[in-house]
Amino acid sequence: MCGIAAIAGSKDAERRVGRMINRLRHRGPDGEGIWTDNAGGVSLGQRRLSILDLSVQGRQPMTSANGRFVLTYNGEVYNYRELRSELADYPFHSQTDTEVVLAAWVRWGEACLDRLIGMFAFVVWDTHARTLIAVRDRFGVKPLYVASLEEGGIALASEIKALHTAGVPATADPVTWSTYLATGLHEHSTRTFWSGVSAVPAGTILHWEAGKPATLRRWYDLAARVGQDVDPRSEATVREEYLGLLEDSVRLRFRSDVPVGINLSGGLDSSTLLGVVRAVQGADSDVKAFTFVCDDERYDELPWVQGMLEQTKHSLITCTLRPDEVPALAARMMVAQEEPFGGLPTLAYGKIFEAARAAGVIVLLDGQGMDEQWAGYDYYRSVTDDKKPAPIVQGAKDPAVRPECLTPDLRRLVEPFTPPSPFPDRLRNLQLRDALHTKIPRALRFNDRVSMAASTELREPFLDHRLFELAMKQPADRKIRGDVGKHLLREITTSLVPAGLRLAPKRALQTPQREWLRGPLRSWAGEQIEAGLAAHSDWFDIPAAHHAWNSYVAGEGDNSFWVWQWLSVGLAAQRGELS
Repeated sequence: MCGIAAIAGSKDAERRVGRMINRLRHRGPDGEGIWTDNAGGVSLGQRRLSILDLSVQGRQPMTSANGRFVLTYNGEVYNYRELRSELADYPFHSQTDTEVVLAAWVRWGEACLDRLIGMFAFVVWDTHARTLIAVRDRFGVKPLYVASLEEGGIALASEIKALHTAGVPATADPVTWSTYLATGLHEHSTRTFWSGVSAVPAGTILHWEAGKPATLRRWYDLAARVGQDVDPRSEATVREEYLGLLEDSVRLRFRSDVPVGINLSGGLDSSTLLGVVRAVQGADSDVKAFTFVCDDERYDELPWVQGMLEQTKHSLITCTLRPDEVPALAARMMVAQEEPFGGLPTLAYGKIFEAARAAGVIVLLDGQGMDEQWAGYDYYRSVTDDKKPAPIVQGAKDPAVRPECLTPDLRRLVEPFTPPSPFPDRLRNLQLRDALHTKIPRALRFNDRVSMAASTELREPFLDHRLFELAMKQPADRKIRGDVGKHLLREITTSLVPAGLRLAPKRALQTPQREWLRGPLRSWAGEQIEAGLAAHSDWFDIPAAHHAWNSYVAGEGDNSFWVWQWLSVGLAAQRGELS
Protein backbone atom coordinates (compact mmCIF):
# COMPACT_ATOMS: atom_id res chain seq x y z
CA MET A 1 0.00 0.00 0.00
CA CYS A 2 1.40 3.33 -1.00
CA GLY A 3 0.84 6.82 -2.29
CA ILE A 4 1.64 7.39 -5.94
CA ALA A 5 2.00 10.43 -8.17
CA ALA A 6 2.79 10.98 -11.83
CA ILE A 7 3.15 13.90 -14.22
CA ALA A 8 3.65 13.79 -17.97
CA GLY A 9 4.04 16.64 -20.41
CA SER A 10 5.55 19.15 -18.00
CA LYS A 11 8.98 20.77 -18.04
CA ASP A 12 8.83 20.93 -14.25
CA ALA A 13 7.69 17.34 -13.70
CA GLU A 14 10.29 16.15 -11.20
CA ARG A 15 9.96 19.12 -8.86
CA ARG A 16 6.19 18.85 -8.92
CA VAL A 17 6.19 15.13 -8.26
CA GLY A 18 8.59 15.64 -5.39
CA ARG A 19 6.11 18.01 -3.77
CA MET A 20 3.26 15.60 -4.47
CA ILE A 21 4.81 12.58 -2.80
CA ASN A 22 5.85 14.69 0.16
CA ARG A 23 2.17 15.56 0.59
CA LEU A 24 1.40 11.81 0.52
CA ARG A 25 3.91 10.96 3.24
CA HIS A 26 1.19 9.51 5.51
CA ARG A 27 0.38 6.90 2.86
CA GLY A 28 3.94 5.62 2.84
CA PRO A 29 6.19 6.34 5.82
CA ASP A 30 8.75 3.66 4.92
CA GLY A 31 10.43 5.21 1.90
CA GLU A 32 10.10 7.27 -1.24
CA GLY A 33 11.31 7.28 -4.80
CA ILE A 34 11.15 9.35 -7.98
CA TRP A 35 11.94 8.36 -11.57
CA THR A 36 12.21 11.08 -14.22
CA ASP A 37 12.56 11.33 -17.98
CA ASN A 38 13.51 14.97 -18.44
CA ALA A 39 13.35 14.80 -22.22
CA GLY A 40 9.74 13.70 -22.10
CA GLY A 41 8.69 15.85 -19.18
CA VAL A 42 7.69 12.70 -17.29
CA SER A 43 8.14 11.91 -13.62
CA LEU A 44 6.73 9.09 -11.48
CA GLY A 45 6.84 9.08 -7.69
CA GLN A 46 5.87 6.88 -4.78
CA ARG A 47 5.68 6.85 -0.99
CA ARG A 48 6.03 3.30 0.33
CA LEU A 49 4.19 1.50 3.10
CA SER A 50 6.12 -1.77 3.28
CA ILE A 51 3.84 -4.83 3.41
CA LEU A 52 5.53 -7.47 1.21
CA ASP A 53 9.33 -7.79 1.08
CA LEU A 54 10.33 -5.10 3.54
CA SER A 55 13.80 -4.77 2.01
CA VAL A 56 15.02 -1.99 -0.26
CA GLN A 57 14.47 -4.33 -3.21
CA GLY A 58 10.81 -3.35 -3.06
CA ARG A 59 11.41 0.34 -3.60
CA GLN A 60 9.60 2.18 -6.38
CA PRO A 61 9.21 3.41 -9.04
CA MET A 62 10.36 0.12 -10.54
CA THR A 63 11.82 -0.38 -14.01
CA SER A 64 11.29 -3.59 -15.99
CA ALA A 65 14.24 -5.86 -16.73
CA ASN A 66 14.16 -4.88 -20.41
CA GLY A 67 14.18 -1.19 -19.47
CA ARG A 68 11.02 -0.39 -21.40
CA PHE A 69 8.43 0.08 -18.65
CA VAL A 70 8.52 2.12 -15.44
CA LEU A 71 5.86 1.45 -12.81
CA THR A 72 4.57 3.32 -9.78
CA TYR A 73 2.03 1.17 -7.98
CA ASN A 74 -0.37 1.28 -5.04
CA GLY A 75 -2.22 -1.77 -3.79
CA GLU A 76 -1.88 -5.49 -3.30
CA VAL A 77 -2.25 -8.27 -5.86
CA TYR A 78 -2.89 -11.20 -3.60
CA ASN A 79 -2.29 -13.99 -6.12
CA TYR A 80 1.20 -12.72 -6.88
CA ARG A 81 2.81 -16.04 -5.92
CA GLU A 82 0.76 -17.97 -8.47
CA LEU A 83 1.44 -15.36 -11.15
CA ARG A 84 5.14 -15.40 -10.34
CA SER A 85 5.18 -19.14 -11.03
CA GLU A 86 3.76 -18.44 -14.50
CA LEU A 87 6.46 -15.82 -15.02
CA ALA A 88 9.36 -18.00 -13.90
CA ASP A 89 11.61 -16.84 -16.75
CA TYR A 90 11.50 -13.21 -15.57
CA PRO A 91 14.65 -12.12 -13.64
CA PHE A 92 13.00 -11.10 -10.39
CA HIS A 93 15.01 -9.09 -7.86
CA SER A 94 12.42 -8.85 -5.07
CA GLN A 95 9.63 -10.77 -3.38
CA THR A 96 7.06 -8.02 -3.97
CA ASP A 97 3.76 -8.17 -5.77
CA THR A 98 4.81 -4.91 -7.45
CA GLU A 99 7.50 -6.63 -9.48
CA VAL A 100 5.07 -9.42 -10.38
CA VAL A 101 2.64 -6.83 -11.78
CA LEU A 102 5.50 -5.27 -13.76
CA ALA A 103 6.60 -8.65 -15.12
CA ALA A 104 3.01 -9.49 -16.01
CA TRP A 105 2.71 -6.20 -17.89
CA VAL A 106 5.89 -7.02 -19.83
CA ARG A 107 4.58 -10.50 -20.73
CA TRP A 108 0.89 -9.92 -21.36
CA GLY A 109 0.37 -6.18 -21.57
CA GLU A 110 -3.09 -4.94 -20.64
CA ALA A 111 -4.38 -8.52 -20.83
CA CYS A 112 -2.61 -9.20 -17.54
CA LEU A 113 -5.30 -7.26 -15.68
CA ASP A 114 -7.81 -10.09 -15.96
CA ARG A 115 -5.39 -12.33 -14.08
CA LEU A 116 -4.99 -10.01 -11.09
CA ILE A 117 -6.88 -10.71 -7.86
CA GLY A 118 -6.63 -7.70 -5.62
CA MET A 119 -6.82 -3.94 -5.25
CA PHE A 120 -4.60 -1.64 -7.23
CA ALA A 121 -4.05 1.70 -8.89
CA PHE A 122 -0.89 2.13 -10.91
CA VAL A 123 0.78 4.19 -13.60
CA VAL A 124 3.09 2.78 -16.30
CA TRP A 125 5.35 4.86 -18.52
CA ASP A 126 6.27 3.14 -21.78
CA THR A 127 9.68 4.54 -22.70
CA HIS A 128 9.47 3.16 -26.25
CA ALA A 129 5.94 4.20 -27.22
CA ARG A 130 6.22 7.40 -25.13
CA THR A 131 2.81 6.75 -23.62
CA LEU A 132 1.52 6.91 -20.07
CA ILE A 133 -1.04 4.36 -18.93
CA ALA A 134 -2.97 4.47 -15.65
CA VAL A 135 -5.08 1.59 -14.34
CA ARG A 136 -7.60 1.29 -11.51
CA ASP A 137 -8.93 -1.96 -10.03
CA ARG A 138 -12.35 -3.45 -10.68
CA PHE A 139 -14.25 -1.79 -7.81
CA GLY A 140 -12.00 1.21 -7.28
CA VAL A 141 -10.75 0.03 -3.89
CA LYS A 142 -7.57 2.02 -4.46
CA PRO A 143 -8.02 5.67 -5.40
CA LEU A 144 -6.57 7.48 -8.39
CA TYR A 145 -7.30 11.06 -9.41
CA VAL A 146 -6.42 12.92 -12.60
CA ALA A 147 -6.17 16.55 -13.66
CA SER A 148 -5.05 18.34 -16.80
CA LEU A 149 -2.09 20.70 -16.57
CA GLU A 150 -1.93 24.13 -18.10
CA GLU A 151 0.66 23.20 -20.73
CA GLY A 152 -1.30 20.21 -22.04
CA GLY A 153 0.20 17.70 -19.66
CA ILE A 154 -1.46 15.41 -17.16
CA ALA A 155 -1.13 14.77 -13.42
CA LEU A 156 -2.27 11.73 -11.43
CA ALA A 157 -2.18 11.00 -7.71
CA SER A 158 -3.63 8.83 -4.95
CA GLU A 159 -5.18 11.86 -3.26
CA ILE A 160 -6.52 15.19 -4.48
CA LYS A 161 -4.36 17.22 -2.12
CA ALA A 162 -1.29 16.03 -3.99
CA LEU A 163 -2.69 17.43 -7.24
CA HIS A 164 -3.28 20.76 -5.54
CA THR A 165 0.31 20.70 -4.33
CA ALA A 166 1.37 20.22 -7.96
CA GLY A 167 -0.36 23.44 -8.96
CA VAL A 168 -3.88 22.29 -9.88
CA PRO A 169 -6.16 25.10 -8.60
CA ALA A 170 -7.97 24.24 -5.36
CA THR A 171 -11.41 25.46 -6.40
CA ALA A 172 -14.63 23.91 -5.15
CA ASP A 173 -16.96 22.38 -7.75
CA PRO A 174 -20.41 23.91 -7.15
CA VAL A 175 -22.14 21.21 -9.22
CA THR A 176 -20.84 18.44 -6.98
CA TRP A 177 -21.68 20.39 -3.83
CA SER A 178 -25.19 21.20 -5.06
CA THR A 179 -25.85 17.57 -6.00
CA TYR A 180 -24.56 16.38 -2.64
CA LEU A 181 -26.55 18.90 -0.59
CA ALA A 182 -29.78 18.46 -2.56
CA THR A 183 -29.78 14.69 -3.09
CA GLY A 184 -27.11 13.14 -0.86
CA LEU A 185 -25.31 11.73 -3.89
CA HIS A 186 -21.54 11.71 -4.13
CA GLU A 187 -18.94 9.30 -5.50
CA HIS A 188 -21.60 8.29 -8.07
CA SER A 189 -19.65 9.71 -11.00
CA THR A 190 -16.08 10.69 -11.83
CA ARG A 191 -16.71 14.25 -10.59
CA THR A 192 -15.13 15.24 -7.31
CA PHE A 193 -15.84 18.15 -4.98
CA TRP A 194 -12.95 19.96 -6.68
CA SER A 195 -13.14 21.65 -10.08
CA GLY A 196 -10.74 20.24 -12.61
CA VAL A 197 -10.10 17.02 -10.68
CA SER A 198 -11.73 13.74 -11.69
CA ALA A 199 -11.54 10.21 -10.36
CA VAL A 200 -10.19 7.65 -12.77
CA PRO A 201 -13.22 5.32 -12.96
CA ALA A 202 -13.00 1.88 -11.39
CA GLY A 203 -12.18 -0.85 -13.87
CA THR A 204 -10.76 1.49 -16.50
CA ILE A 205 -7.48 2.21 -18.29
CA LEU A 206 -6.40 5.79 -18.98
CA HIS A 207 -4.10 6.34 -21.96
CA TRP A 208 -2.12 9.54 -22.58
CA GLU A 209 0.47 10.66 -25.08
CA ALA A 210 1.78 14.10 -25.85
CA GLY A 211 -0.35 16.26 -28.11
CA LYS A 212 -3.49 14.15 -27.70
CA PRO A 213 -6.31 14.19 -25.15
CA ALA A 214 -6.30 11.41 -22.59
CA THR A 215 -8.67 8.53 -23.33
CA LEU A 216 -10.47 6.08 -21.06
CA ARG A 217 -11.33 2.48 -21.83
CA ARG A 218 -13.14 0.04 -19.59
CA TRP A 219 -11.23 -3.17 -18.93
CA TYR A 220 -13.71 -4.66 -16.42
CA ASP A 221 -17.50 -4.63 -16.68
CA LEU A 222 -19.31 -6.28 -13.77
CA ALA A 223 -22.68 -6.39 -15.53
CA ALA A 224 -21.18 -8.04 -18.60
CA ARG A 225 -19.36 -10.57 -16.44
CA VAL A 226 -22.58 -11.44 -14.60
CA GLY A 227 -24.69 -11.63 -17.76
CA GLN A 228 -28.42 -11.42 -18.26
CA ASP A 229 -29.33 -14.93 -17.15
CA VAL A 230 -29.42 -16.13 -13.56
CA ASP A 231 -27.46 -19.13 -12.36
CA PRO A 232 -29.39 -22.33 -13.24
CA ARG A 233 -27.35 -24.60 -10.98
CA SER A 234 -28.56 -26.04 -7.71
CA GLU A 235 -28.25 -24.15 -4.43
CA ALA A 236 -25.99 -26.90 -3.12
CA THR A 237 -23.56 -26.42 -6.00
CA VAL A 238 -23.52 -22.65 -5.54
CA ARG A 239 -23.06 -22.96 -1.78
CA GLU A 240 -20.01 -25.16 -2.23
CA GLU A 241 -18.43 -22.92 -4.87
CA TYR A 242 -19.07 -19.70 -2.96
CA LEU A 243 -17.72 -21.06 0.31
CA GLY A 244 -14.57 -22.22 -1.46
CA LEU A 245 -14.07 -18.79 -3.03
CA LEU A 246 -14.80 -17.09 0.28
CA GLU A 247 -12.14 -19.09 2.08
CA ASP A 248 -9.67 -18.54 -0.75
CA SER A 249 -10.30 -14.80 -0.72
CA VAL A 250 -9.57 -14.51 2.99
CA ARG A 251 -6.59 -16.87 2.77
CA LEU A 252 -5.02 -14.77 0.03
CA ARG A 253 -5.52 -11.57 2.00
CA PHE A 254 -3.49 -12.91 4.89
CA ARG A 255 -0.40 -12.84 2.70
CA SER A 256 1.75 -10.24 4.38
CA ASP A 257 5.16 -9.68 5.90
CA VAL A 258 3.63 -7.52 8.64
CA PRO A 259 0.92 -8.40 11.21
CA VAL A 260 -2.69 -8.68 10.03
CA GLY A 261 -5.78 -7.96 12.16
CA ILE A 262 -9.54 -7.82 11.62
CA ASN A 263 -12.22 -5.17 12.11
CA LEU A 264 -15.42 -6.38 13.73
CA SER A 265 -18.91 -5.10 14.40
CA GLY A 266 -21.82 -7.10 15.73
CA GLY A 267 -23.46 -8.17 12.47
CA LEU A 268 -23.55 -11.11 10.07
CA ASP A 269 -20.81 -9.77 7.82
CA SER A 270 -18.29 -9.42 10.65
CA SER A 271 -19.20 -12.79 12.10
CA THR A 272 -18.78 -14.31 8.63
CA LEU A 273 -15.34 -12.74 8.35
CA LEU A 274 -14.37 -14.03 11.77
CA GLY A 275 -15.67 -17.51 10.94
CA VAL A 276 -13.70 -17.68 7.71
CA VAL A 277 -10.56 -16.38 9.43
CA ARG A 278 -10.81 -19.22 11.94
CA ALA A 279 -11.44 -21.71 9.13
CA VAL A 280 -8.37 -20.70 7.12
CA GLN A 281 -6.03 -19.69 9.96
CA GLY A 282 -6.99 -22.46 12.35
CA ALA A 283 -8.86 -22.53 15.64
CA ASP A 284 -5.71 -21.46 17.48
CA SER A 285 -5.46 -18.24 15.48
CA ASP A 286 -4.66 -15.29 17.73
CA VAL A 287 -5.17 -12.56 15.14
CA LYS A 288 -6.00 -9.30 16.91
CA ALA A 289 -9.55 -8.03 16.53
CA PHE A 290 -10.60 -4.38 16.69
CA THR A 291 -13.96 -2.75 17.24
CA PHE A 292 -15.34 0.62 18.23
CA VAL A 293 -18.00 1.70 20.66
CA CYS A 294 -19.49 5.10 21.31
CA ASP A 295 -19.79 6.52 24.76
CA ASP A 296 -23.52 5.75 24.76
CA GLU A 297 -24.87 2.37 25.88
CA ARG A 298 -27.91 2.68 23.60
CA TYR A 299 -25.62 2.06 20.64
CA ASP A 300 -23.27 -0.46 22.17
CA GLU A 301 -22.50 -3.48 19.96
CA LEU A 302 -19.72 -4.68 22.23
CA PRO A 303 -21.77 -7.56 23.73
CA TRP A 304 -22.38 -8.92 20.21
CA VAL A 305 -18.69 -8.68 19.33
CA GLN A 306 -17.63 -10.28 22.60
CA GLY A 307 -20.10 -13.07 21.97
CA MET A 308 -18.54 -13.68 18.56
CA LEU A 309 -15.12 -14.00 20.16
CA GLU A 310 -16.13 -16.42 22.92
CA GLN A 311 -14.09 -19.61 22.88
CA THR A 312 -11.51 -18.09 20.51
CA LYS A 313 -7.98 -16.89 21.16
CA HIS A 314 -8.48 -13.56 19.44
CA SER A 315 -7.63 -10.60 21.63
CA LEU A 316 -10.02 -7.67 21.29
CA ILE A 317 -8.95 -4.04 21.27
CA THR A 318 -11.90 -1.72 21.83
CA CYS A 319 -11.81 1.93 20.80
CA THR A 320 -14.27 4.33 22.40
CA LEU A 321 -15.49 7.52 20.73
CA ARG A 322 -16.48 10.27 23.16
CA PRO A 323 -18.36 13.46 22.25
CA ASP A 324 -15.60 15.73 23.53
CA GLU A 325 -13.21 14.19 20.95
CA VAL A 326 -15.42 14.88 17.96
CA PRO A 327 -14.51 18.52 17.15
CA ALA A 328 -10.77 17.88 16.88
CA LEU A 329 -11.24 14.52 15.14
CA ALA A 330 -13.66 16.03 12.61
CA ALA A 331 -11.23 18.82 11.72
CA ARG A 332 -8.42 16.30 11.21
CA MET A 333 -10.68 13.97 9.27
CA MET A 334 -11.71 16.72 6.87
CA VAL A 335 -8.04 17.19 6.02
CA ALA A 336 -7.59 13.46 5.47
CA GLN A 337 -10.78 12.96 3.48
CA GLU A 338 -10.52 16.15 1.36
CA GLU A 339 -14.27 15.88 0.76
CA PRO A 340 -17.39 15.34 2.93
CA PHE A 341 -17.34 12.10 4.89
CA GLY A 342 -19.71 9.83 6.76
CA GLY A 343 -20.07 11.44 10.17
CA LEU A 344 -19.41 9.79 13.52
CA PRO A 345 -18.91 6.26 12.13
CA THR A 346 -15.97 7.51 10.06
CA LEU A 347 -14.46 9.24 13.09
CA ALA A 348 -14.83 6.10 15.19
CA TYR A 349 -13.36 4.02 12.39
CA GLY A 350 -10.37 6.32 12.36
CA LYS A 351 -9.68 5.50 15.99
CA ILE A 352 -9.55 1.79 15.10
CA PHE A 353 -6.74 2.30 12.60
CA GLU A 354 -4.80 4.50 14.99
CA ALA A 355 -5.13 1.79 17.64
CA ALA A 356 -4.05 -0.88 15.17
CA ARG A 357 -0.95 1.04 14.20
CA ALA A 358 -0.11 1.60 17.87
CA ALA A 359 -0.49 -2.15 18.46
CA GLY A 360 1.88 -2.97 15.60
CA VAL A 361 -0.89 -4.25 13.32
CA ILE A 362 -0.31 -2.71 9.90
CA VAL A 363 -2.95 -4.58 7.86
CA LEU A 364 -6.64 -4.90 8.74
CA LEU A 365 -9.37 -6.95 7.09
CA ASP A 366 -12.91 -5.61 6.83
CA GLY A 367 -16.33 -6.97 5.93
CA GLN A 368 -17.52 -4.49 3.29
CA GLY A 369 -19.62 -5.78 0.38
CA MET A 370 -21.96 -8.54 1.55
CA ASP A 371 -25.12 -6.39 1.61
CA GLU A 372 -24.62 -5.44 -2.02
CA GLN A 373 -23.84 -9.02 -3.05
CA TRP A 374 -26.71 -10.69 -1.24
CA ALA A 375 -29.39 -7.95 -1.05
CA GLY A 376 -29.04 -7.22 2.63
CA TYR A 377 -30.49 -3.70 2.76
CA ASP A 378 -34.11 -3.28 3.77
CA TYR A 379 -35.19 -1.55 0.56
CA TYR A 380 -34.15 -4.51 -1.56
CA ARG A 381 -37.19 -6.32 -0.20
CA SER A 382 -39.55 -3.81 -1.86
CA VAL A 383 -38.14 -4.18 -5.37
CA THR A 384 -41.45 -5.42 -6.71
CA ASP A 385 -42.74 -1.84 -6.45
CA ASP A 386 -41.13 -0.39 -9.57
CA LYS A 387 -42.46 3.09 -8.85
CA LYS A 388 -40.98 3.33 -5.37
CA PRO A 389 -37.49 4.87 -5.51
CA ALA A 390 -34.75 3.09 -3.64
CA PRO A 391 -33.19 5.49 -1.14
CA ILE A 392 -29.65 6.77 -1.38
CA VAL A 393 -29.49 7.19 2.40
CA GLN A 394 -31.46 4.83 4.61
CA GLY A 395 -31.99 4.20 8.28
CA ALA A 396 -34.40 6.95 9.34
CA LYS A 397 -38.02 7.89 8.73
CA ASP A 398 -37.48 11.58 8.03
CA PRO A 399 -35.90 13.02 4.87
CA ALA A 400 -32.14 12.68 4.72
CA VAL A 401 -31.60 15.93 2.80
CA ARG A 402 -33.17 19.40 2.94
CA PRO A 403 -33.15 20.83 -0.60
CA GLU A 404 -35.81 23.37 0.38
CA CYS A 405 -33.14 25.12 2.44
CA LEU A 406 -30.96 25.68 -0.62
CA THR A 407 -31.21 28.65 -2.96
CA PRO A 408 -32.90 28.16 -6.34
CA ASP A 409 -29.62 29.05 -8.06
CA LEU A 410 -27.80 26.23 -6.29
CA ARG A 411 -30.60 23.72 -6.92
CA ARG A 412 -30.42 24.50 -10.63
CA LEU A 413 -26.87 23.16 -10.66
CA VAL A 414 -27.89 19.69 -9.46
CA GLU A 415 -26.57 17.06 -11.83
CA PRO A 416 -29.20 14.42 -12.71
CA PHE A 417 -28.16 10.85 -12.12
CA THR A 418 -29.76 7.82 -13.71
CA PRO A 419 -27.93 4.63 -12.77
CA PRO A 420 -27.43 2.05 -15.51
CA SER A 421 -30.00 -0.73 -15.73
CA PRO A 422 -28.39 -3.52 -17.74
CA PHE A 423 -30.34 -6.35 -16.08
CA PRO A 424 -33.93 -7.39 -16.79
CA ASP A 425 -34.74 -7.42 -13.04
CA ARG A 426 -34.81 -4.42 -10.72
CA LEU A 427 -33.09 -6.20 -7.85
CA ARG A 428 -29.82 -6.74 -9.69
CA ASN A 429 -29.94 -3.22 -11.10
CA LEU A 430 -30.19 -1.87 -7.55
CA GLN A 431 -27.35 -4.11 -6.42
CA LEU A 432 -25.24 -2.81 -9.30
CA ARG A 433 -26.11 0.78 -8.43
CA ASP A 434 -25.04 0.31 -4.83
CA ALA A 435 -21.88 -1.58 -5.78
CA LEU A 436 -20.59 0.81 -8.42
CA HIS A 437 -22.24 4.19 -7.89
CA THR A 438 -23.44 4.78 -4.33
CA LYS A 439 -22.76 2.75 -1.21
CA ILE A 440 -19.53 0.92 -1.94
CA PRO A 441 -17.74 3.82 -3.68
CA ARG A 442 -18.56 6.09 -0.72
CA ALA A 443 -17.39 3.53 1.82
CA LEU A 444 -14.20 2.82 -0.11
CA ARG A 445 -13.21 6.48 -0.22
CA PHE A 446 -13.98 6.97 3.49
CA ASN A 447 -12.09 3.81 4.44
CA ASP A 448 -9.06 4.42 2.24
CA ARG A 449 -8.45 7.88 3.70
CA VAL A 450 -9.08 6.69 7.27
CA SER A 451 -6.67 3.78 7.01
CA MET A 452 -3.96 5.66 5.17
CA ALA A 453 -4.11 8.61 7.57
CA ALA A 454 -2.85 6.11 10.16
CA SER A 455 -0.34 4.56 7.71
CA THR A 456 -2.18 1.24 7.71
CA GLU A 457 -3.55 -0.96 4.95
CA LEU A 458 -7.19 -2.03 4.69
CA ARG A 459 -8.09 -5.17 2.76
CA GLU A 460 -11.62 -6.04 1.63
CA PRO A 461 -11.94 -9.83 1.16
CA PHE A 462 -15.66 -9.64 0.35
CA LEU A 463 -14.95 -7.34 -2.61
CA ASP A 464 -13.15 -10.14 -4.42
CA HIS A 465 -14.62 -9.97 -7.93
CA ARG A 466 -15.09 -13.75 -8.03
CA LEU A 467 -17.47 -13.57 -5.06
CA PHE A 468 -19.37 -10.61 -6.44
CA GLU A 469 -19.89 -12.14 -9.86
CA LEU A 470 -21.15 -15.43 -8.43
CA ALA A 471 -23.53 -13.79 -5.96
CA MET A 472 -24.93 -11.35 -8.53
CA LYS A 473 -25.77 -14.26 -10.84
CA GLN A 474 -28.10 -15.82 -8.30
CA PRO A 475 -31.89 -15.53 -8.70
CA ALA A 476 -33.79 -13.21 -6.39
CA ASP A 477 -35.24 -15.96 -4.18
CA ARG A 478 -31.73 -17.02 -3.18
CA LYS A 479 -31.03 -13.52 -1.94
CA ILE A 480 -34.39 -12.64 -0.39
CA ARG A 481 -36.69 -15.32 0.97
CA GLY A 482 -39.79 -14.26 2.79
CA ASP A 483 -38.83 -11.07 4.59
CA VAL A 484 -35.17 -11.97 5.09
CA GLY A 485 -32.24 -10.79 3.00
CA LYS A 486 -28.95 -12.63 2.45
CA HIS A 487 -30.82 -15.93 2.44
CA LEU A 488 -28.24 -18.10 0.70
CA LEU A 489 -25.35 -16.43 2.53
CA ARG A 490 -26.94 -17.47 5.81
CA GLU A 491 -27.06 -21.03 4.50
CA ILE A 492 -23.49 -20.91 3.20
CA THR A 493 -22.14 -19.79 6.58
CA THR A 494 -23.90 -22.49 8.63
CA SER A 495 -20.58 -24.10 9.53
CA LEU A 496 -18.89 -20.76 10.24
CA VAL A 497 -21.33 -18.62 12.23
CA PRO A 498 -23.41 -19.50 15.30
CA ALA A 499 -27.15 -19.59 14.59
CA GLY A 500 -27.87 -16.70 16.94
CA LEU A 501 -25.73 -14.40 14.81
CA ARG A 502 -26.37 -16.04 11.46
CA LEU A 503 -30.14 -15.81 11.66
CA ALA A 504 -30.40 -12.45 13.44
CA PRO A 505 -32.11 -9.65 11.48
CA LYS A 506 -29.87 -7.01 9.95
CA ARG A 507 -28.93 -4.14 12.24
CA ALA A 508 -27.63 -0.99 10.62
CA LEU A 509 -24.37 0.30 12.06
CA GLN A 510 -25.58 2.93 14.49
CA THR A 511 -23.93 5.72 16.42
CA PRO A 512 -25.45 8.39 18.68
CA GLN A 513 -24.86 11.05 16.01
CA ARG A 514 -28.47 12.23 16.12
CA GLU A 515 -28.48 12.63 19.90
CA TRP A 516 -25.00 14.09 20.22
CA LEU A 517 -25.59 16.77 17.57
CA ARG A 518 -28.58 18.06 19.47
CA GLY A 519 -26.97 17.37 22.85
CA PRO A 520 -23.30 17.56 23.86
CA LEU A 521 -22.19 18.63 20.37
CA ARG A 522 -24.97 21.16 19.83
CA SER A 523 -22.81 24.26 20.32
CA TRP A 524 -19.99 22.97 18.13
CA ALA A 525 -22.40 21.82 15.42
CA GLY A 526 -24.09 25.21 15.41
CA GLU A 527 -20.74 26.94 15.01
CA GLN A 528 -19.83 24.77 12.02
CA ILE A 529 -23.19 25.34 10.38
CA GLU A 530 -22.93 29.10 10.88
CA ALA A 531 -19.44 29.05 9.38
CA GLY A 532 -20.80 27.29 6.32
CA LEU A 533 -23.76 29.64 5.98
CA ALA A 534 -21.47 32.66 6.27
CA ALA A 535 -19.02 31.32 3.69
CA HIS A 536 -21.78 30.42 1.24
CA SER A 537 -24.83 32.53 1.82
CA ASP A 538 -25.42 32.15 -1.93
CA TRP A 539 -25.95 28.42 -1.40
CA PHE A 540 -28.48 28.53 1.43
CA ASP A 541 -31.83 30.12 2.16
CA ILE A 542 -30.55 31.44 5.47
CA PRO A 543 -33.91 31.86 7.30
CA ALA A 544 -35.02 28.39 6.17
CA ALA A 545 -31.71 26.88 7.25
CA HIS A 546 -31.91 28.51 10.68
CA HIS A 547 -35.47 27.25 11.10
CA ALA A 548 -34.45 23.69 10.14
CA TRP A 549 -31.52 23.68 12.56
CA ASN A 550 -33.53 25.16 15.43
CA SER A 551 -36.27 22.58 14.87
CA TYR A 552 -33.72 19.79 14.87
CA VAL A 553 -32.10 20.78 18.15
CA ALA A 554 -35.58 21.14 19.64
CA GLY A 555 -36.10 17.42 19.01
CA GLU A 556 -37.91 17.36 15.68
CA GLY A 557 -36.83 14.73 13.18
CA ASP A 558 -34.78 11.55 13.47
CA ASN A 559 -32.37 11.99 10.55
CA SER A 560 -29.05 13.74 11.12
CA PHE A 561 -27.61 13.15 7.65
CA TRP A 562 -28.44 16.66 6.42
CA VAL A 563 -27.00 18.16 9.59
CA TRP A 564 -23.68 16.48 8.90
CA GLN A 565 -23.84 17.69 5.30
CA TRP A 566 -24.10 21.27 6.50
CA LEU A 567 -21.36 20.64 9.04
CA SER A 568 -19.16 19.51 6.16
CA VAL A 569 -19.65 22.87 4.45
CA GLY A 570 -18.55 24.59 7.65
CA LEU A 571 -15.57 22.29 8.19
CA ALA A 572 -14.39 22.88 4.63
CA ALA A 573 -15.03 26.62 4.81
CA GLN A 574 -12.95 26.99 7.94
CA ARG A 575 -10.04 25.38 6.11
CA GLY A 576 -10.38 28.03 3.40
CA GLU A 577 -11.50 25.49 0.83
CA LEU A 578 -14.83 27.05 -0.11
CA SER A 579 -13.80 30.68 -0.40
